[in-house]
Amino acid sequence: MTLHCHKLGADLPPILRSQIAEVLAQESSLLFDWVARYGSPLNLIWPEALQENLAALRDVLADHGIEHALYYGAKVNKSPGLLWAALRAGAGIDVSSLYELRDARRLGADGLKLVATGPAKTPAFHKELIACNALISVDSPEELEDLINGPLSETSAQPVLLRLRPTNQGNSRFGMPAEAVIHCLTRIAQEGRLHFDGLHFHLNGYRWEDRAAALREAADLVAQARRMGFSPGMIDIGGGLPIRYVDQQQFQAHLATQMPDDYRTGKVPGSFYPYGSALSAAEWLRQLLRAEIGKGCTVADYVAREGLVLAMEPGRALADQAAITAFRITRVKALGQDTHVIFVEGSSFSACETWFASEFLIDPILIPAARSPSTSPPVRAYLAGHSCLGEDVLSNRWLTFPVAPQAGDLLVYANTGGYQMDLLENEFHRHPMPARLRVMRGAEGQLTLSSDTIEEV
Repeated sequence: MTLHCHKLGADLPPILRSQIAEVLAQESSLLFDWVARYGSPLNLIWPEALQENLAALRDVLADHGIEHALYYGAKVNKSPGLLWAALRAGAGIDVSSLYELRDARRLGADGLKLVATGPAKTPAFHKELIACNALISVDSPEELEDLINGPLSETSAQPVLLRLRPTNQGNSRFGMPAEAVIHCLTRIAQEGRLHFDGLHFHLNGYRWEDRAAALREAADLVAQARRMGFSPGMIDIGGGLPIRYVDQQQFQAHLATQMPDDYRTGKVPGSFYPYGSALSAAEWLRQLLRAEIGKGCTVADYVAREGLVLAMEPGRALADQAAITAFRITRVKALGQDTHVIFVEGSSFSACETWFASEFLIDPILIPAARSPSTSPPVRAYLAGHSCLGEDVLSNRWLTFPVAPQAGDLLVYANTGGYQMDLLENEFHRHPMPARLRVMRGAEGQLTLSSDTIEEV
């Protein structure tokens, strides 16, 4: 039996991929067995979900006749299984550190499948990127000088993108304005060991309209680069594709009706991730490709006419529906006549947004351990971790559970693959790092687990 918990009249049940919904509803006894064996919290990965998300984006690009390069943003999750799934499906990997690069290389990625877009690359990171001829997005004139003065190959030109900071991102510390891009092009023209492949940008927020505006600026720079004798072949629009965690109408209704009293802090957070997006990632991409960036010229028209590859690095959008996190309840403590705190084995570093001064606005799913149906009234509670820190809170939201949770029950958070399950994990209080396992269905239909390590995938 699975039970959604929520504020009465304003619930936010998660959208669930059918394979995950089936496990929670029909095979939940396995979850108890797995948590008993591997501990709480337990992170479960379905790598094939990433491949389905890739296919959905490719279908849109193919419909518009767009040459493209899709890179999975590895920073959203530490799972080698997701890296492996992306590579197996023919995608590349966006690496933001030396260690992400090494993992991708150990899984078989060559330089043609790698792009490095981070702004603060170390000399050691540069060295290994150059050694495998990976594509490097240059964030600044200073980084370009580091490359020129570093260990560039004398026999082959190092491919680079130049990262544009569009005018609507003027306060960002990432990328460079158009005049700095032109300066870098001048330097590259003087340096035969670098090859200018094209432009890159990565914007805050999730509006396709902002990407269309940035593409207009990039198009002007592509034209200038060609007048300077370059032959750019790529525009990389970064990530920021939306996903739907919950129903859009329910999400908007929740935001419209929430009050300070809905939070134990007595304060509504200042902002939330758009958990109830109006568009899926594929629909968002379709809107962008149809956007007009010149008189009678859409993004798709421009990219095709100019013979450009449209590149992007989705992170969350590719990890959508690829993971869940299960917590075991240790204690339910009464705080007052009608309020409780539920302690779980795990911490706020395991799956939440409180470290962003926000909330993970997805209702956890209560899976009671085997027992007689409860006749208790609904229980109102917030969720806390097992540490001694007062702010170790998974949910400041007051949640109403339709039956009283008990020690040994499970709380499952859905869709934790993107920036949730392992971004801030640590071994505080000497608790071991949570296990992360891949879920597979055998030839006879039985569910099995496999270690999510480079050695096992």
